[in-house]
Amino acid sequence: MSQNKLKIFCGNANPKLAQEICDYLGAPLGAATVESFPDGETFVRIDENIRGADVFIIQPTSNPANQHLMELFIMIDAARRASAKRITAVIPFYGYARQDRKDQPRVPITSKLVANLLVSSGANRVLTVDLHAQQIQGFFDIPVDHLYASPVLFKYLKNIDTDNLTLFSPDVGGMKMASAYAGLLNVPIGFIAKRRTSAETVEAVSLVGETEGRDILLIDDMTETAGTLCAAAELLKKNGAARVMAAVSHGVLNERGYERLSSGILDQLITTNTTPVQQREGVPITVLSVAELLGEGIRRIYDNESVTGLFDVKGF
Repeated sequence: MSQNKLKIFCGNANPKLAQEICDYLGAPLGAATVESFPDGETFVRIDENIRGADVFIIQPTSNPANQHLMELFIMIDAARRASAKRITAVIPFYGYARQDRKDQPRVPITSKLVANLLVSSGANRVLTVDLHAQQIQGFFDIPVDHLYASPVLFKYLKNIDTDNLTLFSPDVGGMKMASAYAGLLNVPIGFIAKRRTSAETVEAVSLVGETEGRDILLIDDMTETAGTLCAAAELLKKNGAARVMAAVSHGVLNERGYERLSSGILDQLITTNTTPVQQREGVPITVLSVAELLGEGIRRIYDNESVTGLFDVKGF
């Protein structure tokens, strides 16, 4: 792969992942200054020539989401004004995705607003992983390459003992995703009905599926406060589950989430490094890397190849 016109940059959201992607591609991480003025405004300077280059800017919208979004917008604008040939926003975790419709009076559709701002900034295409809602792809008037973390998670999950495993969705809305995992692992499936009482509190009210003496694997796209997962785990153990694990694409954990996980109600959380995940003593987290997945996506976009092959799950 000729790399004289491939340029990869990152903001401050997840530089470790960006470096892993560059290591996979055998390409250097581009030099850029991304810092804040004393009043909090973001300053960006691209520190190398990118005229006519194919530029990829890696930046998940992890906490603090607004700060990292502004870094991304300003980096895209800087690259556009520096005469980059094409700019791809590589967003391993796309924030504001939960605000994808008007489910109450007088509320915004913020995921559409973020899409508009990305395009207005100068992005020519977007590469992302496991959007919270599929319809967000339609919010863009530019190409969106939507990858899935499932091949990375499957590679890990295929090594666990499935003889006594039941796969559960922690809510009814996740049944389609859970069904796909259950089919590949060839295990029974169930689901939990929940009731959200606040932004941070969830109550699991009933379940359908086999639990007595079983190991349970919960599947979801993201967790922040771990409220849904821990409420589900508590209900499952009350109904006889021996062990409860969870696999999620995005571990966007805050302090409340780490506190809940340290309680031990959930025996293991398996997630990816689409956002930075801290490893803490007494918190059972396994972090898998999506660097190869995103690196291969970048390579195929750069070489104008299809990314469809990245959806294949090998080894099943």
